[in-house]
Amino acid sequence: MTNDDRKIKEKLQPKTWNEIKTNDSWAIFKIMAEFVDGYERLSKIGPCVSIFGSARTKPDHPYYKLAEEVAFQLTQNGYGVITGGGPGIMEAGNKGANRGKGISVGLNIDLPFEQHDNPWIDPGKSLDFDYFFVRKVMFVKYSQGFVVMPGGFGTMDELFEAITLIQTHKIGRFPIVLVGTKFWGGLLDWIKNTLLEEGNISEKDLNLFRLVDTAEEAVEHLNKFYAKYQLKPNF
Repeated sequence: MTNDDRKIKEKLQPKTWNEIKTNDSWAIFKIMAEFVDGYERLSKIGPCVSIFGSARTKPDHPYYKLAEEVAFQLTQNGYGVITGGGPGIMEAGNKGANRGKGISVGLNIDLPFEQHDNPWIDPGKSLDFDYFFVRKVMFVKYSQGFVVMPGGFGTMDELFEAITLIQTHKIGRFPIVLVGTKFWGGLLDWIKNTLLEEGNISEKDLNLFRLVDTAEEAVEHLNKFYAKYQLKPNF
């Protein structure tokens, strides 16, 4: 029996109602601890932009190199960089920030595969989370913008949660930049031709994000947004 089989068997074992309630109650304290640690440490980092994308992207891939360049240019415009702290696009973001001598933050998550700290995060700026939802709160609260590179389910989750929060006015608007027309084009066509046509979103919702192809365009959109709205860091 493999370790995965054992874990599944343990989950299927019947538990008493009291055991379930006790475990749920104690989990609250662990969740609180992650929030407190995140707030304490990230409140000091200054204006940053989060870069999202696949953990599976290799260093020789054009998207990796593009993410690194985006991060580098962000630092040259006064922003720090926050990533998920792992390999792939996340590593590229932290590497570019490091090259630009800017702030480089990693918000890592405990996963059974793919995830491990990359070496380009600043000392003392790597945070580890057990809960995805706590980690996502930190991305939203301490980012002045999202740059979304090609990625998988996790990248889509972070993108659409941010759009939903802005659309429903649960948070203030901030710039969201999708990088890569070839990658995102099909999804955006579906959003326009299906979601919009069916009346599931409004025409104005299409303005909640911007599609670009270069690092220069991504940074320019962020700069124009803050020049127009004259917003301050969101903490």
